[in-house]
Amino acid sequence: MSGSSTSGVQERDMSVAVAFAGMRRAAEVAFRAGCPDCRSSFELGAHALRLAIGATSRTTFYSFTCPDCGAAVRKPAGERIVELLTGGGVRTLRLHSAG
Repeated sequence: MSGSSTSGVQERDMSVAVAFAGMRRAAEVAFRAGCPDCRSSFELGAHALRLAIGATSRTTFYSFTCPDCGAAVRKPAGERIVELLTGGGVRTLRLHSAG
């Protein structure tokens, strides 16, 4: 009996391992963006965006490179944008004030 009990534990452990294996990587979120230079609209993955959080709303922004014209784009990020970008896995840099 102990053989079948051990086998049952191994099967259950294997099922748990398989179930959690699928949870390690979430589907990438796509963010809609636009370029002010070439006026192109596109979708970017979290890896293509950077978020900088400063001490004030004036120093909090996100940035990316336009995939069409190559322009470096920087746009202000309010609370809702910060929430969406961080929730979507965008890399974040916290800026510290000099004072």
